[in-house]
Amino acid sequence: MTALAIHAPAVYRAGWFTQTGQVLRRWLISTFRQVWGPVMSLLRAGDLDRAVRPGLPVARGAAAVRGSGYIAYLVPGILMMTVLYSGAWAGTGYIDDIGSGVMDQYLSSPIRRSAIITGQLVGKLIINLAQSLIVLGIGALAGARYPGGIGGMLLALAVATVLATIFCCCSTAVALISRSQIALISLSQMIVLPATFLSTTMMPAALMPSWVQAVSRWNPMTWAVELGRGGLSGSLPDGAWWQAGGLVLLAALAFWWAVRALRSYQRSI
Repeated sequence: MTALAIHAPAVYRAGWFTQTGQVLRRWLISTFRQVWGPVMSLLRAGDLDRAVRPGLPVARGAAAVRGSGYIAYLVPGILMMTVLYSGAWAGTGYIDDIGSGVMDQYLSSPIRRSAIITGQLVGKLIINLAQSLIVLGIGALAGARYPGGIGGMLLALAVATVLATIFCCCSTAVALISRSQIALISLSQMIVLPATFLSTTMMPAALMPSWVQAVSRWNPMTWAVELGRGGLSGSLPDGAWWQAGGLVLLAALAFWWAVRALRSYQRSI
């Protein structure tokens, strides 16, 4: 009696980069179908000229830096604000996926969990990079000058990308843990507003109350703004290296938290 050998067909599993690329492709298509979201976030950049009108608190507080051009001073702050607000809403896509069943399809497929997070993150960072370039262009049209040149602009864009990574990943983790749009929106507002106004986004630390100065010194938003401002002006602030290192460390921790939150979500269903 002859034994028949049955050979199971080889199962092909795409590599991590291929998986990430497919997730990225899906998010980019979704973004282009609803392009109004990124466009609306750019409306904040249109406030560059209005922010320095006489009588506004920002304009009064900026008097000390008018000699060097407050528009140039404000551009890095608007740049970081744009990526901050965009990043804080990154988790809404995951909540939509949970409600529509797309997340269940992801988790039932042989795709690495880190690829799911990375693909969406890279998509958000591409959009943020485009927004950042537009902000720098609007700033130049409004009269800002960038003595740091191309290198300084690249540094500012890199810092904005790291800051966006932090808030995109944190928003993703909160979305996967809470699974609620209301909770995500509430927590985002509780974070982004203090992060903005307790920083040097709008005015120098010397013009702030002492307790705000103390808080802003340890605010990642301040680190990002000061690094971006230093890059565009061609003069990095004291402590630039530890500020940059702190942002990179926070980005790594936020990414780890997002992946862990996805795995925790999978175990809970």
